[in-house]
Amino acid sequence: MRLTTCPLDCFDGCSIVVNENRVLKGNKAHPITQGYLCHHLNHYHQFDRIEEARYLGQTVSLERACEILETQLQTYLPSRTLYFKGSGNLGVMQSVTKMFFARHGAVFASGSLCEEAGASGIVQGRGADLSLSPLHVKKSEVVIVWGRNPSVTNSHMLPALKGKTLIVINPVKIDLAERADLFIPIRPKSDLYLALLLCRLIATKGMEDRSFLESRCLHYTAFSALIEKFSLPYLVEKSGVSLEEASALLSLIAGKKTSVLVGIGVQKYRFGHSVLRAIDAFAAMAGLFGKEGCGVGYISDSGFGFSSPFKIDATKVTLPTVNFGDYDLVFIQGGNPLSQMPCSSKVQEGLSKAKCVVYFGLHENETSAKAHLVIPAQSFLEKNDLKLSYGHPFIGRMPKLEEATFAISEYALTQRLLETFKHAPLEEDTVILERMIATNSVEKEGFLMSKTYETLPYEERFYTPTGRFEFMDSFDEGEVLEEGGFFLIAAKQNRSLNSQFVTDDYLYVPQSLGLKQEERVRLSSRYGSCIYSVMPSSKLRDDCLLLYSGAKNVNMLTPYATSQEGQCAVFQDMKVHLERLS
Repeated sequence: MRLTTCPLDCFDGCSIVVNENRVLKGNKAHPITQGYLCHHLNHYHQFDRIEEARYLGQTVSLERACEILETQLQTYLPSRTLYFKGSGNLGVMQSVTKMFFARHGAVFASGSLCEEAGASGIVQGRGADLSLSPLHVKKSEVVIVWGRNPSVTNSHMLPALKGKTLIVINPVKIDLAERADLFIPIRPKSDLYLALLLCRLIATKGMEDRSFLESRCLHYTAFSALIEKFSLPYLVEKSGVSLEEASALLSLIAGKKTSVLVGIGVQKYRFGHSVLRAIDAFAAMAGLFGKEGCGVGYISDSGFGFSSPFKIDATKVTLPTVNFGDYDLVFIQGGNPLSQMPCSSKVQEGLSKAKCVVYFGLHENETSAKAHLVIPAQSFLEKNDLKLSYGHPFIGRMPKLEEATFAISEYALTQRLLETFKHAPLEEDTVILERMIATNSVEKEGFLMSKTYETLPYEERFYTPTGRFEFMDSFDEGEVLEEGGFFLIAAKQNRSLNSQFVTDDYLYVPQSLGLKQEERVRLSSRYGSCIYSVMPSSKLRDDCLLLYSGAKNVNMLTPYATSQEGQCAVFQDMKVHLERLS
């Protein structure tokens, strides 16, 4: 039996059994995977991958492609070279390429298209962003699923939700909402105000965990003064959630072990960090940290406590708003900025100005189609790597199981470039990985896990300088969205991973609009416009439209802006208008 771990951008970090016929199966012995895999892994070998290098549209050998890359790196100034890394593969060794580009003096695109706004808010309050694994949530009595859809993004969490009192907060009536004890169809960009409303009601009803607030928290007085500035009617209006709904939520969690599972949609706004700080404040007032079956789970810092082998010092620019046209050479690894970056018109314009765009990855996409040089990467089965999950504490080794001479690993490419440019070589990849494992791991019942989780998250301390949870005392809502128009939601879909695998290009619209399936409409915002075929849905609020992440041209509509904290894209911080086409 050969074991490895899934590297994809997902909470689950599945443990995989690979048989002699290359068939992937879930490891039944693993505490999280429990023998089953997602759609992506069950069909992994069916997805086409890049098997030939090419330059200027012509097929070249892998050796020739590497020589061309070396020549291009020698041709252009390092200060005019941009390094852009995506997150299609979350293996630790994917970051090894940073070691060459940092030594070369390239500029790094730094920031996030995903979760960093919310993560920065969590770190401000807790000092570290730790995960709530399915094993932890299994011990809860109540689970609040807030802006998250585990059926799609975290399927191995579903068994932990069985038999629980379930509260779903989401502008979309996801599958879990159908069986929830309470479903709150919140208006987008209102999550912060709902969290503050819950905090006000906890204080009004005397439901605070006074012992927790006094012994483990700071700045609660300042936070109390902040929320007292907002009347209950104001918070009801701003959140779009009634007092009855908010009170019903508090009644369901009163005296119960409660876990809150938060998704990234709640923080796709300029003040995204404050949204997570407010949700954390609600949990802290209820005393939900450091206890069995309690807490707030988000996309966690998977590397927390580990010593990273690839720390670098480099010139950086903000990733969500990087101007590709400022650079002669653009090296793109494992990403698809032409599809996934906000404000696609600016991305297209910038990349068209770059003298050489290099795409280094597994699958064809919009970016590889426009690249001057395409270098095929090896898959997770063809190289040594390591997966640290952001959804549970288990460490997944990824040993090399197959050969692929038509592609090159990140480690091998880095070693080659270091040698060509006369830099010191790296140690063997297996040595690098085992040393990292040793910095923060422990073996329990035959499985490697992070030492950080030997105790319950935050049971002994928070990771702030004071060791206490620190409440927020202010926030800046930023730009108020225009009246009219629709909120545009970008949700994950179970058959795709952003623009990877099988994409869905329909625009989902509320049935109240009276549009028919396949009817064509133009969607526009201040940033651009595009045309879609519609799919009416009974699961949407009347003021919301939905496109799945990876849908064609969706980012023609999204803002050229970043969050107040975390250098994160703010995809949903705008309104869109819909025009019916004859």
